[in-house]
Parts: sequence; structure tokens; C-alpha cells
Amino acid sequence: MTNNDCLRRIRYILDFNDSKMIAIFGLANVTTDRKEVSAWLKQDDDTDFEKCSDASFAAFLNGMIIALRGEKEGEPPRVEIKLNNNMVFMKLKIALSLKADEILKILESAGQEISKHELSAFFRRPDHKHYRECKDQILRNFLNGLKINYRDD
Repeated sequence: MTNNDCLRRIRYILDFNDSKMIAIFGLANVTTDRKEVSAWLKQDDDTDFEKCSDASFAAFLNGMIIALRGEKEGEPPRVEIKLNNNMVFMKLKIALSLKADEILKILESAGQEISKHELSAFFRRPDHKHYRECKDQILRNFLNGLKINYRDD
């Protein structure tokens, strides 16, 4: 999944307006404006569309963790230069304070059934022997499940 697609979905799921999005970037010490945020949220075929970099999206996710969980003492989280689906999944899990059972129910509501062991493999270090890469389908179904659980009436 692209960073732009994830950003659009998260914005919709959590019902963030432009001001809230800008404030979330600000929590991660990233300065942005309405025009830039709007360009990231446009559809890929729009003439004003701009690709959201991994660093910008990571900053947004870090800001979202701070906005939803509160600021942690010590050093601010470092912004990753390169993101993958596992990192996005982990940051969403942290930001929304989700436990494994809750994630499994969210995935199930979107028609994706995996075991607790398969889920834990996504959150392991990449050099761990049981690490598993999170494919686009899993992340997409997780975001769809969040939409069903957080947004649909």
C-alpha cells in the first residue's frame, strides 16, 4: 500500500480534518501546511497529487502516537527514513492501544482470519527467525476492519 493511501484511510477512519492533520505533523516536529497535506490526500490521478515520502508518513504516525497516547518522557521518537507495512502496522497498534485479541477481531471483521502466532510474527525484529513480512492485503484488511469498527454505524 502506498503512504498516500494509508494516510487517506487513517484520516477517514479517525475523522481528522486538515487542522488536526497539520497539528499531528507538528507533534512530530514536522512543519507542513494545508496545501501540502491536501496534495498528499488527493487521488493518484489528480494533477495536484504529491507522493507522501516515508519520512513524512513516519512523522505523521509518530505524531498520531503522541496525539492519542500522550508524549513519552525522554527523547522524541526518531523518524524512520524507510517504512514498510510492518512498521506502519506496529505504529497503528501503538497509537490505538490495541492488544493482539483486538487486532484479530478487527481483522476478522474485514474477512481476514490469522492466528495469534501469525500476528505476533509481524511485530518481531526483522532479524528474528520467526519474523514475517506484512503484505499489503493484511494491512489493507486491518485498515478496512478499523473502518468497520471505528467509522461504520
